[in-house]
Amino acid sequence: MFYLAAAVSDFYVPWESMAKHKIQSASGPLDMRLNQVPKMLSVLRKEWAPAAFCVSFKLETDPDILTQKADAALKKYGMHVVVANLLANYKEEVVVVTQNEKTTVRRNSKDEDLEEQLVGLLTERHSDYIN
Repeated sequence: MFYLAAAVSDFYVPWESMAKHKIQSASGPLDMRLNQVPKMLSVLRKEWAPAAFCVSFKLETDPDILTQKADAALKKYGMHVVVANLLANYKEEVVVVTQNEKTTVRRNSKDEDLEEQLVGLLTERHSDYIN
């Protein structure tokens, strides 16, 4: 199973564009151009580990597009599961999205981590996949 936690960033500053020294604020406004980080999920699924069970994450700020973006990631990258969460409540609730279902996982109490339930559910889905 590949458990591909959310990307640290979708954009980066190329080495050749980085300042060599501290950027001085006296220079005025700063304009910055960021490059997009290459998407590797398709490469993982198609070339590196085509038989592996793959779980990715989709973090959004807009609840109206969350599950549609997760559905799109399932199809675009060939993921088996996408864990969809909102920035506003990512420690409290996630939606586990597969081709056949959407399962909401919520933290039961303040003393319990959401991840315990999530890992349990993903372990079940992985067992189903290998059987």
